[in-house]
Amino acid sequence: MSLLAPWLLFPAILALLALGCGLLLERASGIRLPGPLLAPAGVAVMIVTAGFTTLSAATATLTVPTVVGLSVAGLACGAGRRRLRGAVLPFAAAALVFSAYAAPVVMSGRATFAGYIKLDDTATFLALTDRVMEHGHSLAGLAPSSYEATLAVNLAHGYPVGALLPFGIGRALSGVDGAWVYQPYLAFLAAMLALVLLELAGRVVRSTPLRAAAAIVAAQPALLYGFSLWGGIKELAAGPLIALVAALAPTSAAELSKPRRLLPAGFALAAVLGVLSVGGLIWLLVPAALVLVVAVHSRQAAVHAGICAGAVLILALPTLLDARSFLSPATETAVRSSTVLGNLVRPLDKLQIFGVWPTGDFRLEPSDRTAAWILIAVVAAAAVVGSALALQVRASGLLLYVGSAIVGCALVGVLASPWVVAKAYAIASPAFVLAAVVGCAGLVSRRRATEGILVLVVIAGGVLWSNALAYHDVNLAPRQQLLELERIGERFAGEGPALMTEYQPYGVRHFLRRLDAEGASELRRRPIPLRNGTVLGKGAYAELAEFDETAIGAYRLLVLRRSPRSSRPPTRYQLVWRGRFYDVWQSVQEAVADARGDCGDTRTLAARGGDPTVLDLKGVVRGNVGNVIRLSRAGHYSLWVGGSLRNRLAVRIDERAVGVLSNQLNNGGMYTLIGSRTLSAGRHVVDLRYSAVTLAPGSGGAEYGLGPLVLRLESASGRAVRPCRDTTG
Repeated sequence: MSLLAPWLLFPAILALLALGCGLLLERASGIRLPGPLLAPAGVAVMIVTAGFTTLSAATATLTVPTVVGLSVAGLACGAGRRRLRGAVLPFAAAALVFSAYAAPVVMSGRATFAGYIKLDDTATFLALTDRVMEHGHSLAGLAPSSYEATLAVNLAHGYPVGALLPFGIGRALSGVDGAWVYQPYLAFLAAMLALVLLELAGRVVRSTPLRAAAAIVAAQPALLYGFSLWGGIKELAAGPLIALVAALAPTSAAELSKPRRLLPAGFALAAVLGVLSVGGLIWLLVPAALVLVVAVHSRQAAVHAGICAGAVLILALPTLLDARSFLSPATETAVRSSTVLGNLVRPLDKLQIFGVWPTGDFRLEPSDRTAAWILIAVVAAAAVVGSALALQVRASGLLLYVGSAIVGCALVGVLASPWVVAKAYAIASPAFVLAAVVGCAGLVSRRRATEGILVLVVIAGGVLWSNALAYHDVNLAPRQQLLELERIGERFAGEGPALMTEYQPYGVRHFLRRLDAEGASELRRRPIPLRNGTVLGKGAYAELAEFDETAIGAYRLLVLRRSPRSSRPPTRYQLVWRGRFYDVWQSVQEAVADARGDCGDTRTLAARGGDPTVLDLKGVVRGNVGNVIRLSRAGHYSLWVGGSLRNRLAVRIDERAVGVLSNQLNNGGMYTLIGSRTLSAGRHVVDLRYSAVTLAPGSGGAEYGLGPLVLRLESASGRAVRPCRDTTG
């Protein structure tokens, strides 16, 4: 699959759907929405509509045709009323922001996603999307598996899925597995944020270039950008919707005069709740308070405000139905406990809301603290100036947005755990950067262009510097490894249950869901004890031989990561599929009945002789390493490396190339095959060349450990073990 396919087709599909739904909403409300708000408002319509259709298993499959129908209707009745001349600036700003968020994956040259190993929430989001789009919130008919257990923990307890619904719709229309279009979806949401910020800035800043600069810079604050590289789908979805509420909120009795005109704001409000559940109310308090103040001065306005509130409750009905389950004691403890750090190493600094944090990992302190504090002080001072300017010209939208960010962060900071607070800071941070850039525009408008442009360049430089460091440290998922799991999931669908002994959440929660797969160190329904009676903790790994053989017997399939240290499964299993990363073993009865014959006589697997030759690479980070080894037997050897590598590793034996690996991140205990060579007995020189840090995404991140290097004798006769056919594609 070409990288350009998902990164061009998927956002184009979503943009067209959103535009059509926005035009339909405009027609239904009877008002002319500002051009930059059409697509973001359309996203709100998609979330609200899909929230209703996915409530039931009977209607879940109608989600895609329903949304497509609404979009087509909107395009048919509204496109002719619009002129393209004013669309150039919004499109350019959105495209630039999309490119910035897309850069870490696009520049890698692989259709993959970010946040691998750092956070496994993306695996859960893929699982939820898979289920909701096909069966709604129902778990009926699911066999015990890690996939089913993941859904039971989240979906059955009212976890908000609003952010996943446009993603699921676009995935279905593009025909690409969700894993390969997940990152484009996050970049698309960031582009929607840029469009809303462009409109909010335009109510204060007259200069077209400055409006564009405000939107582009404010849409990529360091913390939000960092969350996008962790797969933070709710943060990226909530950002544009909360800004949209501020842009659409009625601020006068005249705007409350016709309830129909309040439809866009109602959909935006309901979409926020769909994404954040009832916790989203915190971000709506400031707009609600303003509407209340306006309503008390007019009886008619009060009636219409009440009608609007009732309409929002109806539009948010799917969220309200799940709210009781979501607000369980267990969820409340996880959300409110001051000890829940989630994936943080410490509570985040409050100063991170100002959008500048020059470090590759936002959980850590900046390496240059002095520069960071100076930049943050500049942003904070400019934000005060920008807010004062907005107040002076009565730019209610920008003031509402900044007010919502301040109140939201303050309340979440008091009520929630450090992990939830970090999410709140990420959601709110664009508001402060936007106010700061507007402050720069204020200096320009007051004939202090030099100072204003200089401060703008400093703010933009701080934001881009922070994001460049995050780009350099990103964790990209190993596409080829996960692509094998996708193929296994398609090849053996319906033939489970299956067992994985490694920690691979993307396997058991997503790619192998139709195999009813379970992970030994994952959420599961069957006990999978070791021989000593204990069970693996989350993220741990053990070789198959270490597990109780009785527990293994419950699985028809074993999907095992290939390793030079692995032993043959029990004799009742036969190898039926082999790839570069995985072997699939099937219980003998099923394998014989299936009669695939992909792997021939599995006795060849026992032809390996002796213990593997191990080279300890501990302490080796980057550079060249030469090792002299002595082999007691001639034969065909496979060469493996343990751990993870971010850059290019080239291996040669006796000046002959064996293989090259790059960008291969692994969970603990895993090995990756480099290549194989037929070697004679005696002395050999193994040369490893690990490239230095480059400008490539992820090349500068922390190393997770490289080594050891292992040579394993595969065949004493000098012939390689016959591989399975049709596995590497």
